[in-house]
Amino acid sequence: MPSLLIHHHVVDFPAWKAAFDEQEPARRANGSQGGWLFRNAVNPHEILLLLAWDDIERARLFADSDDLYEAMVNVGVTERPDFWLLEDVERLTF
Repeated sequence: MPSLLIHHHVVDFPAWKAAFDEQEPARRANGSQGGWLFRNAVNPHEILLLLAWDDIERARLFADSDDLYEAMVNVGVTERPDFWLLEDVERLTF
């Protein structure tokens, strides 16, 4: 399954998280299938999102959207985020 990996820094995690939660319908409407939210244990202002997507092209369009950048600026993302479009190659089990 295609995935979108997003790495960014936020000023206020609770404010960012509330805005992120409000944007769930927009992500879903653009093909997001849910995912994982990680917060750096050493630097709590550093966020990593791994979002499953229905189609890699739809994930790219979402990542490039002006609406997404505007929303991130409005909720205190302090640096330009890193986006990685990923394709699932193999699921590892141990």
